[in-house]
Order: sequence, then structure tokens, then C-alpha cells
Amino acid sequence: MSWWRVALVVVIAGATLVATAQPVSPPIKLGFLAPLSGAYAQNGRDILNGLLLYLDEIGYRAAGRTIELLVEDDEAIPAVGLTKARKLVERDGVHVMAGALLSSTGYALAPYIDSMRIPMVYPVVSADDLTQRKRSKWIVRTGYSGSQPNHAFGEYAYRVLKLRKVATIALDYAFGWESVGGFERTFVADGGAVTQKIWCPVSVHDFAPYLTQVSRDVDAVYALVLGRAALQFMRQYREFGLKDRVLLIGAGTTTDEHVLPFMGDEALGVITALHYSAALDTPANRTFVAAYRARFRKIPSYYAESMYTGAKWLVAATESIHGHVEDRAALVDALRAVKVADLPRGPVELDAYGNPIENVYVRKVERVNGELQNTVIATFPKVSQFWKYNPSDYLKQPLYSR
Repeated sequence: MSWWRVALVVVIAGATLVATAQPVSPPIKLGFLAPLSGAYAQNGRDILNGLLLYLDEIGYRAAGRTIELLVEDDEAIPAVGLTKARKLVERDGVHVMAGALLSSTGYALAPYIDSMRIPMVYPVVSADDLTQRKRSKWIVRTGYSGSQPNHAFGEYAYRVLKLRKVATIALDYAFGWESVGGFERTFVADGGAVTQKIWCPVSVHDFAPYLTQVSRDVDAVYALVLGRAALQFMRQYREFGLKDRVLLIGAGTTTDEHVLPFMGDEALGVITALHYSAALDTPANRTFVAAYRARFRKIPSYYAESMYTGAKWLVAATESIHGHVEDRAALVDALRAVKVADLPRGPVELDAYGNPIENVYVRKVERVNGELQNTVIATFPKVSQFWKYNPSDYLKQPLYSR
């Protein structure tokens, strides 16, 4: 063998050894929590689907590192969620967490997340005080606060829908209290009256005892339900003869796309408000909806969009610190500072308290091409969790409660 061939072999072998010796970064461990069984399994599955879709799009890689996803079912029970979070952090050694559904679970997790100094993204949990009086350093919300869209909706109900007297029916936990509270505050400030507040347990199966309480002289019923409860409520609202005589309005979850495809004519005409609709006609949302349909054979719910956006947010933050997720403080700072464009819901920015400022869409259920959809009929741009109030004055008031 000639000398140059020997030299070439030596060079190649040396290069191979050098390449082989390069350290391989360990995977980024992402812990995920959501109810994947029980009454809210569909909501949880949609949250997970949004995450899976985005991770598929980026090949499970961020900043040159593989993303390892660890999934746990919190069963929509706060105590279970806390137990599963401990497992993910203390046994599995995750670098960052995301997920959860119920406000009650979000509140229960917050002290633990802070004590362990582990960054967590809340894409769905809307508990108001997590970005108000009880702000967490280690939790970054990319979704919304429960009262936020309802502040806008209360004003719309009075000024545009011309409603004057409203009864509310809502699930009896933090999300229900805060959503109803936000709606009532602005609706009453404009001159309206909430004449009844009817509360139902989160585990409700039959709305008959509650629907029989609805006064005959209200202009509308505002409902906050989700999951199986939304399907049952909508059917019974019609069966009790209320649909034909009392306008039904409500929080966005009541007709959200996680349940809308399973509803029928009983949902037509219902008006709600939220920061997302699958029918939103923008390039980013059309692309997202098409990809989601292709992967999961259904339209995306706000739960799916929320986690898709949350995942995009998390990856952007990770890349901004060049994948150094072991530096937890740097990661949580990046989550608060990063700017993410082309989101399905529209433009989003975080306020000084760590809550999104974003559009709120008023939607009306219509049937289009044989499918029910939440048609956007009005848009409130750049809505803050504090609505039009001064934040310091707002925070002097008590949290919306039962």
C-alpha cells in the first residue's frame, strides 16, 4: 500500500475516533400531566394530542437535543396530580413540565412546583390567581385566565346582545367561580343583572335539579360546563324546553370542539367567548387545523391548540438558551421573555404578571358543510387578564369566588 493511502486510512480512522468521542447530549426530559381517564379524559387527550402534533413536527428535537416525553394521568384529581408530579420530578428527573387541566389541580401543584424549582408550562389551567395575587416564579401560563374572556363577554352581552337579566349555571369549582365572576363584573357594570347563580358539582350527571330552578323572566342563561357534562347539559337544556324560549350563552368550554362534534341541533345558536375557535380563518390556524385533522381525524379543540402553542413556546425558549435546560432559572426566564409568532389563535404576548394578552373571540354555533362550528362573530383584540382596569386597583379586590 502506498504511503498516501496509509496516511489517508490513518486520518479517516482518527477522524472517526474524534467523532465517536464527541459527547452526546442526554435527552431533554419533558414531564406531562393531564386527565387521561375519567370524565375529563377527552379534554386531557386533546391536550396531549396538541403536544404530540408539535413534537412530531419538530422530530422530537430542540436545540440539537432529543426530547423524551414522559406522560402521566392525573385523573382530574388534584391529589393524584400532585403524586404524579412528584414521580416525574423526583424519580424520573424531568427538566421541565407541562400540562394539567382543572384549575383546582393547577392551584394544588403550584406550591410543589415552586418548592422544587422546576419550570412548568400551564397551557390550559386558567386559575386567575396564579398570575395575580399568588404569582409563581416557576409556572408560566401560555393559555388564559378564567375571567379574562368573560370580562369581554359580559360587556358584549349587554351592549351587543342587549341582554339585561341573566341566570348562570356553572360547575362549582375555581374555574366556574372565576368565569362567572368575570362575566358578572362587566355585565353588571354596564347595567345588567345576574339574577340567579346556580352551582353544580364537578361530578354532575343530571342537570334536572338545576334546570328546574331557572327563572322564567331571564333574557339568557350563561352556562359553564365541559367534558361529558357539556353534552348532558345541552341535551337537557332542550328537553326542558329552555332552548326555544331562553337564549343560551356561556364560557367557551361549553361548546368547545372537544364536545361540539358530538352535539346536534341543540347546540345551534349558542353564543360563547374564548381565545380560540377551530373556525378562525387565518393562515396559521388553517395550517394547524389541517395538520390536526390529518393526524387525529377530527377538528382541534381549544385544549389541543393550547398545548400545541404551549409546546411551541417551550421549544422556542429552549432554543433561545441553546438547549441548556439544566439551568432551570435560565429556562423559566426564557419562557417569560420569548416571543412566539404564527400561533393558531393569533398574536400573544405575556404581561408583566406572566399571563397572555391575546384576542378574545365571540363565537356562535352554526352548521357549515354539515359540521357544527364556532363561527367567530366578534373579536376583542389584545385582551388583558385585567380587562380595562388598572392592575394595582384590580388586585386590591378579592379573587372571584363562589
